[in-house]
Amino acid sequence: MSDCCKCKGGKKGEAPAKEKPVEKKPELKGFKVIMVRHGESEWNKQNLFCGWVNVDLSDKGKEEAKCAGEALKKECAKFDVAYTSVLKRAQITCDTILEVLNQKDIPIVKSWRLNERHYGGLTGLNKTETVQKFGEEQVQIWRRSFDTPPPPMKCDHPYFEEIMRDEIYKCGPPMEEFPRFESLELTIKRCMPFWNDCIVPEIKAGKKVLIAAHGNSLRGIVKTLDNLSDEEIMELNLPTGIPFEYTLDDSMKPVPGGSMRFLGDPETVQKAMEDVKNQGKKTKEDTKEEGKGEKK
Repeated sequence: MSDCCKCKGGKKGEAPAKEKPVEKKPELKGFKVIMVRHGESEWNKQNLFCGWVNVDLSDKGKEEAKCAGEALKKECAKFDVAYTSVLKRAQITCDTILEVLNQKDIPIVKSWRLNERHYGGLTGLNKTETVQKFGEEQVQIWRRSFDTPPPPMKCDHPYFEEIMRDEIYKCGPPMEEFPRFESLELTIKRCMPFWNDCIVPEIKAGKKVLIAAHGNSLRGIVKTLDNLSDEEIMELNLPTGIPFEYTLDDSMKPVPGGSMRFLGDPETVQKAMEDVKNQGKKTKEDTKEEGKGEKK
């Protein structure tokens, strides 16, 4: 038997068996927009409430950003414009993706309106220790309630001056509008005008748009696109560094089958979403072990 026959599983003298063609799903017609939550930050790794503090990506987060770029490369993604926040963890994620795609020459629009939710007085606190101090139910309300904000950030808070005086906010928000805390509802209220006034016109003009932002600013956009209830959006956990695509109609609503489609292995996506959900349940030992593992 020849090598060819062995590979095809046929007998000598027989024509090799024909392989069944892989059935490819037809591409959905409509306006495409890709969104991605930034890769893991240093404070994500340490299980701290971050909000508007301008922290860097962890080593894992930098790798997640590269993987996001590779996933988009497999999709042959081509962008005309990118949007991100003024926080470097989102900007580095955006830059890394575009570098992998060899598309760093496109315009990148940065806005504080795409920032993460402002966690007020919780900023800088360990999520597990906060649960132990205030109780899981209260912390869950602060983290996941739609309209209940965390305690305000006071003037003597360790990160008050660092945030208020950061140069990244020289173009806004105005001092009288500068938040001291935000619920998800307040985050959506400051994010959606930017979506409607700046991003939507570009999408409708046929531009291919990338948005690299944060868990809560992206949840605001998702809530609006999918018309989710306040309760439903509370249950959505967006994983770090995994892009997702929407295909929208003329009214900027998903076409049939065009809602959130993650560009990644389903098992990896599900595990990453569970990790986000369980952040408040991590022990200090868990966080230390993860740090050790990353250094190896």
